[in-house]
Amino acid sequence: MRTVCSCRASYMMHTAHATIGRTVGDMNTDHPEISEPVRLGISACLLGQNVRYDGGHQHDRFLTDTLGRYVSYVPVCPEVECGLSVPREAMRLVGTADAPRLVTISTKKDFTARMQHWARARVRELEAEGLCGFIFKSKSPSSGMERVKVYSEENGIPVHNGVGMFARAFMEHFPLLPCEEEGRLHDPALRENFIERIFVYRRWRGMTAGRISSRALVDFHTRHKLLVLSHSTMHYREMGRLVAQGLRTADAREHYQRLLMEALSLKSTVKKHVNVLQHMMGYFKTRLTADEKRELLEIIERYRSEYVPLIVPLTLVNHYVRKYGEPYLAQQYYLNPHPLELKLRNHV
Repeated sequence: MRTVCSCRASYMMHTAHATIGRTVGDMNTDHPEISEPVRLGISACLLGQNVRYDGGHQHDRFLTDTLGRYVSYVPVCPEVECGLSVPREAMRLVGTADAPRLVTISTKKDFTARMQHWARARVRELEAEGLCGFIFKSKSPSSGMERVKVYSEENGIPVHNGVGMFARAFMEHFPLLPCEEEGRLHDPALRENFIERIFVYRRWRGMTAGRISSRALVDFHTRHKLLVLSHSTMHYREMGRLVAQGLRTADAREHYQRLLMEALSLKSTVKKHVNVLQHMMGYFKTRLTADEKRELLEIIERYRSEYVPLIVPLTLVNHYVRKYGEPYLAQQYYLNPHPLELKLRNHV
């Protein structure tokens, strides 16, 4: 078994390399807003780092090879960073979901206090990283985002209602930051939603980095209109009232941001997308030929019936936006919320 010191040195060396962002020249820049990678926190084992209790990893190729073209990762391994060795005795959550203890399985050593102390300090350090999201390792007693096993102290029977200790500290400290688990990202709808949210969050952070002008705020709100409407009309209306008031205070801006991220976290359904598609069609009512109108209506109906994915009607709408030079729709992020190369809307 390697010593804690050598293990931590190796981990920190890997972490230093992994946090270096890709240069613009290394990235595909066809997407209009891709000028620098999005900063994401991630469980280190998902990048292929051998930091798990058994000395292995859980390398996720989509995260490194596909999404990795557009993001810069900040790896975190709670167990190693709080001083445990690799390999090490496996641990689990014991007690209740609200206040579990982190205990080794065989020797019953309790690492709760150590992990909680480290986690509180680590989340404060991560404030300086400019993160736009975090991808956690599912089922982990330190990093699982939800449904982590918590074992009863009375009978040893587990229930799947826990949250990993670091994941809990992170989400409490950054309540508006998009978070997901690598397991849930195998679901096409959850994957598309998470990546949509990290790009929106990055745009919001970019706009609010300096002094916010009323013009910039209105432009942000306007360009995200259809995207937000595809998730929640109620949230969009409330956001509009805040914009009308100018968002002059920090509290008002925080309220707007909360509404924005809450809206985008709500599930976008086929019905919601159809409503948005029909809304966009109204911008062409005086310009489309009879055949073009019929074709677009047919494609929307095929999407409603789930015969074709969302990318099909959107491709046709994008074609008409270019053909007829529709300026309002051309600026809508709904039509291009993330890089096309990720093929996220090919499966929803």
